[in-house]
Amino acid sequence: MDIILLKNIEKVGRKFEIVTVKDGYGRNFLIPQGLAIVANKSNRNNLGSFKRQETSKLNKQLDVFQAIADKLKGQKLTLTAKAGTSGKIFGSVTNIQVAQALRDQLDIDIDRRDVLLQDDHIKMIGTYTAVLDLHPNVDAKINFEVIPDDPEIAKHLAAVKAEAELEAAAEATTEG
Repeated sequence: MDIILLKNIEKVGRKFEIVTVKDGYGRNFLIPQGLAIVANKSNRNNLGSFKRQETSKLNKQLDVFQAIADKLKGQKLTLTAKAGTSGKIFGSVTNIQVAQALRDQLDIDIDRRDVLLQDDHIKMIGTYTAVLDLHPNVDAKINFEVIPDDPEIAKHLAAVKAEAELEAAAEATTEG
């Protein structure tokens, strides 16, 4: 079944793209959810009109998206996750959690589908970067740190990291 996407859908396609999907997925999910329309002759002819309307709407909001991107510069989010003593997270950090942290910590409401993680599955404690697809002309990056929710594990990981840095410094001095 050929459909025209009305929103960006992960692993399917971008907005206003004509894609082929299985009939059941199109009829039972995408079309009823308002995420797509059937790519019949009249809708294909109106596709240019849809694109112009969307471009006009997005250009009116360009200043808002630019202000959000400016607000994000230099900011860093902190996400807590249940983790083991090795620093491995039980589960993984997803774009949903990053979008929620943006809402809670910076009071910026962004759809989870517009949060693109650099690493598909974040499964370790550490610092990462996410790209926010706000507008075709405005992309913002936000750094976030994943920390363990248990302070004892955080202390243990900090001690292990400090020990590793000391060993690396000792090796560097003996080699030099």
